[in-house]
Amino acid sequence: MSGNGSGAAGPVTIAVAPNGGRKTKADHPAVPLSAAEIAETAAACREAGAAMIHVHVRDQEGGHLLDADAYGAVTKAIRASVGTEMVVQITTEAVGLYGPEEQMAVVRAVRPEAVSLALRELVPDAASEAAFSRFLGFLKKEAIMPQIILYAPDEADRLADLMARGVIPASEVPVLYVLGRYTAGQRSDPADLLPFLAPQRAHYAHWSVCAFGPRETACAAAAAYLGGHVRVGFENNTSLPDGSAAPDNAALVAATRTALMAGGLHPSSADDLRSSWQFA
Repeated sequence: MSGNGSGAAGPVTIAVAPNGGRKTKADHPAVPLSAAEIAETAAACREAGAAMIHVHVRDQEGGHLLDADAYGAVTKAIRASVGTEMVVQITTEAVGLYGPEEQMAVVRAVRPEAVSLALRELVPDAASEAAFSRFLGFLKKEAIMPQIILYAPDEADRLADLMARGVIPASEVPVLYVLGRYTAGQRSDPADLLPFLAPQRAHYAHWSVCAFGPRETACAAAAAYLGGHVRVGFENNTSLPDGSAAPDNAALVAATRTALMAGGLHPSSADDLRSSWQFA
């Protein structure tokens, strides 16, 4: 783990989360749901500056799904659209429908390039630590890059404790700080990042931020200026910085890229991300 997690001079990764597990076309007509729509979104977002796509898949009724065949189909479609110019990250998010064993099983079946793992979902208590440790050993063996989702600042310390006790078989792992909650009307603010970066808190060399509502771009820029990376998209926000409705996910990526470049930063490529992530 790093000393303070700030001051990065390298490129900033922009990840796009284009649909999430909850939004439908009733929320925004450009929310991509099918494999073809997600692949088209990937291409547009890559052109706008995104290096990674965070993928959710849906069932026939549009509901949240963890399914190996569905992930395989969408990954194939994305690869046909952008090749290896984007990292494809699947999610294990439960959305109240899946337990830890089901979440880990889908990753074992898919063997994706990257996966996001919510600490509080996969390791809800001490009894779940051994299974999670074995699972991370599998990820390391298969060269699957995990990103640990932290919903609250104290979870950064819990993650550090798991690493110190050897439950997590690595001294470094990428993390995602979530600024806010999946609740109606949630509006994140750049100041929400400060508790995650407090001096007494455990810090990580590669950290990213996602935020909710029209200040998503401001939160992303604040994180980037402090040495982090960013995730934007319709999963958490459908508004441009001025509060107007974004026409699509690519517009949110472009707004973030503009904000970063205004501060002298530039977006990373997928290969930049692959070389900077650490799970060792």
